[in-house]
Amino acid sequence: MTTDQQPSAQDEKLNGLLTKFDDAVRLLTQAPTFSKPAKLPRVLDTARRLLMQDGGCEALETRSADFESAGVFEGSDWATPQYLVPTLTTLSLKSADANLVVIEALSELRLLAVAKGDVEHSLVSQEYAHHYLTQVIALNLWLLFTPPSEAEREQQGRLAAIPRKLFQHLAQRIGYEHIIDQLIDEIWRILKQRPIQVDSIKQMITQIALCQANPEIDLGASGQGADRLVSSLFGPTQACREDPGVEVYRERLDGMDQSALQAEATGFARAMHDTGLVSPYHAVLLRHLLEEGDHLVSEALGLSSTGRDCLLCYRELVHALIRGGVYPATSQAVYGLALMLERGILYQPPVAPAMWRQLSLPLSEWSQARLNIAYGEATSPRARLVEGVLCMLGLPLGVGQGNNPTCQSARALSMWAYNDPDYLLQMVTWAARDDEIIMHFEGQAISSMASLSGVATELPIDLDPVSLIVVPHLDRIYAEMGRRCVDREGDPHRWVNPEFHGWWSGRGFRINVDVATGQLSDVDDFVRHFYACYHPYYNGNQPLIHPQPAGIAVTDSAARFIGWHAITILRASLDPGDVMRIYFYNPNNDSGQDWGGGVKVSTAGHGERFGEASLPFSQFVSRLYIYHYDPLERGELAMVTEDELNTVIRYLQQSWGAERLPAAELQANEGPQSTSPNDA
Repeated sequence: MTTDQQPSAQDEKLNGLLTKFDDAVRLLTQAPTFSKPAKLPRVLDTARRLLMQDGGCEALETRSADFESAGVFEGSDWATPQYLVPTLTTLSLKSADANLVVIEALSELRLLAVAKGDVEHSLVSQEYAHHYLTQVIALNLWLLFTPPSEAEREQQGRLAAIPRKLFQHLAQRIGYEHIIDQLIDEIWRILKQRPIQVDSIKQMITQIALCQANPEIDLGASGQGADRLVSSLFGPTQACREDPGVEVYRERLDGMDQSALQAEATGFARAMHDTGLVSPYHAVLLRHLLEEGDHLVSEALGLSSTGRDCLLCYRELVHALIRGGVYPATSQAVYGLALMLERGILYQPPVAPAMWRQLSLPLSEWSQARLNIAYGEATSPRARLVEGVLCMLGLPLGVGQGNNPTCQSARALSMWAYNDPDYLLQMVTWAARDDEIIMHFEGQAISSMASLSGVATELPIDLDPVSLIVVPHLDRIYAEMGRRCVDREGDPHRWVNPEFHGWWSGRGFRINVDVATGQLSDVDDFVRHFYACYHPYYNGNQPLIHPQPAGIAVTDSAARFIGWHAITILRASLDPGDVMRIYFYNPNNDSGQDWGGGVKVSTAGHGERFGEASLPFSQFVSRLYIYHYDPLERGELAMVTEDELNTVIRYLQQSWGAERLPAAELQANEGPQSTSPNDA
């Protein structure tokens, strides 16, 4: 450095803080586990001061591997980044707790280094980190363009500067114009899966709309595909094109004739079925049309002849459901109602009376409090639960487990909504009214209130209304069933799954992992038997009648083992390209995942129905570790060709089976592996 390039006071301050930070991280690294909590405050305090400096975010990003390995996130939710939820970042970043703001910022910088390919992470892939940060930035776009509000300044003080400096750095590194385009693509990709929970998607679309309307923001050539998304929420039809507000729109409806109402109904239905999103204006229109005639109600719901017939047969019930569950704050109920009518499940004798019961169901104080905490008080808890019931019955494959290890409970709810809707409605009644569910395991009653804790360590809150109320009960019952099998030899899912999910779950059971050692066993027989049970070419072209529970070994985009996971096998069929595929339900919120080694789960474009994921048959089998079947069906092994069998084994060797196959030559990358599949 020449004499005329002396470091500025700002540079000296930054360098001094970095030296202190490096010292603090070194001390944390050297500290034994029991004393790390005492060393952590110094790291966080120095990081807080760094985050407020120009260049501080960049410097911390380059040190992300060091401070993570030192144990900054140890013992917290941030220690498992694969489970972090983008929507929760806003709460952390707006907190008055300095440590909470700082640890959230450090987590984003850690993932930024992974997303840019500068750091390899054992728990998340580069693609996942990039996808996560794209969502985080989209949900918090206001941090890029607005100064701290009075409320933020009052609550956070100088801390309010940290999120803004952080997001400026994130946007510069990822590229703001790419964020918008990738965000739009990502929204459409998720919407094709038709999830029940769309609040986070609506928040992203709202942020895009605000960016479009802000003259100070230059989107360049990006954001061109956003108009359809924005209009679906804020102006699907001519009468609400400028987003006038629901009260103004309600007044406009009073002055419309039948022709104008018909145009409104058609426009809303088209937007809803195109995106899976429902505008609050749509709810206002549907309530108005109850006095205008069922043909307009049918138009507004976008029903086919099947749905129209169901509407006319159960006219009073449909009207009551609209009056009791469809409001601007519960607008997604419109889509759930439409798809429920299209399914024709009201023709099943128990379903209609069960829906009448749902409308007048007295909710316990606990249930009302849970719903108000999760969704606010814009509408009644009963209406919110009706919305949840309609959405789950209309979109049984749209159930997500949220940021919770409750894939078994989510799968059960989905399976009941798909296959046994009146049983689902009974579960909702018991949980919401009685605060208790009683199920039976091998003839013995199990009470959700008498059972010990479940798989989830905390009450889940990031769920759809039905799951919010029912999952805590199911989780405890599932865990109790597992405890009753603890002394039995083999995998407890053999006994638990049929009792927990329903009689249609096959009592026959195959597993290719030795529970005691975690090593693979009988792989050849396991694969051949699965082909004989599920592949149309080997099972006499018998379609799958009932959805079946199964367990998969999930891998990341580098084909490294992540964990055991519960899914539902729905069907096996040829896709449009004449490739035999397995179509399955994955409760993991987003089914479109890259499992490495060329195994990429598809959610659209290969014959998938809404909510389904799919893989070519051999690729799916390579990630399968347990499945059920009917033991009374023919049980001989399929004469699968050697090429097909070798393909499955190759995918298995190159991923989670590398260190589990006795003769495997390939060694798996080290990762967070558990040896027993009992925790699936």
